[in-house]
Amino acid sequence: MRCVQHKSRGNVRRYAGKQNRKQALKQRAPIAHRQRVGETRTAPSFYAIEDWYEATGRDHVLVRAQQPGDGYIHAVTLDDVRERLAELHPRWTEKLEVVQFSRMTRKRRLFPCYGMQWGSNVYLYPIEESLREAYVRPPRPQQIIEAKMYGGVWSQEGPLWILSWTPKTIRDFYLNNVLIHEIGHVNDSRNTNFEARERYANWFAIEHGYRHSRS
Repeated sequence: MRCVQHKSRGNVRRYAGKQNRKQALKQRAPIAHRQRVGETRTAPSFYAIEDWYEATGRDHVLVRAQQPGDGYIHAVTLDDVRERLAELHPRWTEKLEVVQFSRMTRKRRLFPCYGMQWGSNVYLYPIEESLREAYVRPPRPQQIIEAKMYGGVWSQEGPLWILSWTPKTIRDFYLNNVLIHEIGHVNDSRNTNFEARERYANWFAIEHGYRHSRS
């Protein structure tokens, strides 16, 4: 998920790079598109080892990074995020305290994630260094549309579905979709159920991410 919120159930494992058919089936690529996780779901308990930052009312957003992990990279830089936050109206960042680039761990590979919102914090997760994501199930129509909006390309290779990015397109996707979607969750003080919060965050990402970047 990004990690806000598409539904994903059961243990899944992600992998990248060239693999033969037998290896691919053994390693079990994700059963669902990479997710986003919001605090209204079970993700916070799953991600309990994530760094937690208490709200302090600081007058600026703290942006920090951990090492991405072997075989992974962060899709954007700290300066990319700072510059993108500066483009938002101050009202949308006044509740945001921290943006952290988190590391990929073995446990997190079981619940693959683009980004997560937790309280006033936003966490962005690494992408495979190859910029190729592999899945054992075909993407849903909405996933195809979303990837196409930001330049991601779906293809089928044997039993696997591959979502391919370039450095430019994955940067665009993270800055104008994942990051903005999570900030939408930070600013959503009205909705309490999963579906309503997702609708709002999706709208927020289109309005303040995609449309803004294309104008």
